[in-house]
Amino acid sequence: MTKLTQDEKRPKRNHGAKPSNSSNRRLSKKRAIKETKPRPAPADRVLVLFNKPFDVLSQFTDDQQRKTLKDFIEVKDVYAAGRLDRDSEGLLLLTNDGKLQHKLANPKEKTEKTYWVQVEGAPQSSDLQKLCNGVELKDGLTLPAKVEIMNEPELWPRNPPIRERASIPTTWLSISITEGRNRQVRRMTAAIGFPTLRLVRYSIGKYNLNGIQNGHYQQLKGG
Repeated sequence: MTKLTQDEKRPKRNHGAKPSNSSNRRLSKKRAIKETKPRPAPADRVLVLFNKPFDVLSQFTDDQQRKTLKDFIEVKDVYAAGRLDRDSEGLLLLTNDGKLQHKLANPKEKTEKTYWVQVEGAPQSSDLQKLCNGVELKDGLTLPAKVEIMNEPELWPRNPPIRERASIPTTWLSISITEGRNRQVRRMTAAIGFPTLRLVRYSIGKYNLNGIQNGHYQQLKGG
């Protein structure tokens, strides 16, 4: 019988083997716990209501030298709760409270957001009913929306102004949704044949633009 040497008796280690899924989960959990910041004390919690201008990114940095939140907001350590497209205007919420940020941005919370939308054309009640029922987009059927025709709101001038065609009327709509898909409102109005020309987010939950000039913000503390 051949005798094994001490080196041969030792179990070989597979240095190239990947950690198991359970190991990965444990590491991820430890890393998450380590990286999670404690929630600010109630007195230190900050909520910023920002009236975002057109052509401004919903972030603080940009490597292409475009306008960002840094050009307008001086409050430190706040982060956007959700986003608002560069070509959209209106209410953007920022906070230093991670729990509140998650609640406001999480689609599962179904926080209602209301948009003032200028569309090309003159939609009829039958057209708006389609939005109320839900329309089919590439990423699925939208949830029912609250939609109504509204008078043109008193807004700041947009720079640059929208391109209107003299031969085609425009209509202002108030659209409220509880989802947060990418460019959802624009895709919804396009789906019924009325492209969005201008989009202003008026409210998120109980917060709205009232009293906040475009390019300015209101800071709420505590809570």
